[in-house]
Amino acid sequence: MLFALDGKTPRVAPSVWIAPGACVIGDVEIGERSTVWPGAVIRADFAPIRIGENVHVEDGVVLHSGGGLTLGNNITIGHSVVVHCKSVGNFVLLGNNCTVLDDAVIEDECIVAANALVSPREVVPSGSIVMGVPGVITPARPDQLQRRRASQGATIGGYHDNAMRYRAAGIEERQLWSPPPGAVGVLPAGWQPQPRVR
Repeated sequence: MLFALDGKTPRVAPSVWIAPGACVIGDVEIGERSTVWPGAVIRADFAPIRIGENVHVEDGVVLHSGGGLTLGNNITIGHSVVVHCKSVGNFVLLGNNCTVLDDAVIEDECIVAANALVSPREVVPSGSIVMGVPGVITPARPDQLQRRRASQGATIGGYHDNAMRYRAAGIEERQLWSPPPGAVGVLPAGWQPQPRVR
């Protein structure tokens, strides 16, 4: 479901597919041919989240950031990944269950292995692979990067084509939530949002 917050409504390109059970909240933009799968949470309540084209946010992923998050194009974010960083470049694979922490930067054509941890403020240079906890960064082999680019750039049989099967079956969430009449909570007298301390 899509949720507006503080006057900011998610902006979703027409070719984007969002699964029922996914939550997209606040100042979010999602580019063409991207997909958001069941149980994913994209929560832009503190800062904007910008998602490029052909980005696939798989089941159970959490995208959130206190200072803003930008995702490039042609990215696959595997099941149950936590992305709480500053940016992720183009042609990146974030493997199942990995975690990318505050203010980290993942440059272009990188692979973060399943279960790996990218530490806060870490910069992962283009063409790298990250494995382990804490993550160890090494140059990826050319064949790994070539396979990654070929699989993400494929236009037939990929995530978006699969999502179009769901769309054809009427399984999709594009509704903007609105509270039922009288359901909006009342804040305590004098309450004001507090600035975030970083």
